[in-house]
Amino acid sequence: MSRPSPRMTTLTAAAALLAGTALAQDFNAAAPNAPDQQPAFENQTRAPVLADDVALDQTVIAEGLDHPWGLAELPDGTWLVTERAGNLRLVGADGTLSGPIDGLPPIDTRDQGGLLDVAVADDFADTRRVWISFAQPREGGKTATAVATGTLSADGRRLEGTKVIWQQQPAWASTKHYGSVLVFDGQGGLFVTTGERSNPESRVYAQNVTTTLGKIVRIDPETGAPMGDPGVAEALPEIWSWGHRNVQGAALDGQGRLWTIEHGPKGGDELNRPQAGRNYGWPRVTYGLDYSGRPIGEGITQLEGTEQPVYYWDPVIAPGQMAFYDGAMFPDWQGDLLIGGLRAGALVRLEMDGDRVTGEARHLQGIGRVREVEVARDGAIMLLTDDDNGKLIRVTPAGSDS
Repeated sequence: MSRPSPRMTTLTAAAALLAGTALAQDFNAAAPNAPDQQPAFENQTRAPVLADDVALDQTVIAEGLDHPWGLAELPDGTWLVTERAGNLRLVGADGTLSGPIDGLPPIDTRDQGGLLDVAVADDFADTRRVWISFAQPREGGKTATAVATGTLSADGRRLEGTKVIWQQQPAWASTKHYGSVLVFDGQGGLFVTTGERSNPESRVYAQNVTTTLGKIVRIDPETGAPMGDPGVAEALPEIWSWGHRNVQGAALDGQGRLWTIEHGPKGGDELNRPQAGRNYGWPRVTYGLDYSGRPIGEGITQLEGTEQPVYYWDPVIAPGQMAFYDGAMFPDWQGDLLIGGLRAGALVRLEMDGDRVTGEARHLQGIGRVREVEVARDGAIMLLTDDDNGKLIRVTPAGSDS
């Protein structure tokens, strides 16, 4: 690794609780942007607030990251980290930070673009295979989400044999809403989330199944060949579901089912469990408003033929990545959903009962814009904060010496 990391620092449980107490508030008391909208069922929004009474230790493993976005653990405890500036780096368990890894494809790093998610093969120890998602520069200054794969060299300095296996269609003259989360489905496929590129002219294509704007697609991770199940004859065969705005979080639950979280406009962040061939409504149906405060489309929240979100937020939390907790360190959180809150500036935890949310907590309030959440093999919770001095933070129960 080419350069040393910053000194590792630990915030004590007492300091963390003091900070949390100073910032704690009943977030459900915040005024909604759309007060006239009503949920479709109990606890679809503003579920009961869970007490933030868990003392947590935070250890800053690495800092000085340039708007980090994606995170993946390697078998030796090293972490691959993406920076939207177009860099892929290694962070050692001791915090040692590598220089940028060579061999990446051309990346458009403007605005919300850049190098986004990263995933590694289950058999990485043997194959050293890596997948990345990114904003790809296309013809005429347009861009689109793309996925590439390659093998990480033995010295960790280069991605070798890199090839682009999937490209969003069509490219668009926008630098926003790339989606871009990568999730292996455990059945030989790779889910890729996309955005609808934000512009009013492009967002309508979230309902157009001959494009991959505002979709979740499923592809062969080796070749990029379609493995979707749209259930519509005219649809592109890689499509899994559609009617999405900007999906920047996705994870499998304990049953191997896909869940996603997407950014709404002014209100209307959504948690969904996308199923094959189903329409999740955007932009025809939403619990959010336009940034002007005016309704989106007809301003409706329910429409026959579209699916309701499992949960939504108004005001928004601006969700990052998400993970279902499955580890030994937080036994009381087993099966809970952990979400990065960018605007919330917290680790958002949803208590689940089957497919419904029964409570919400916000931990580490004031920690900064939490972009990424991963559960380490030892059960620690790993967070990335999103700014020009981004941090990789290890979260453990207070006093666990872990």
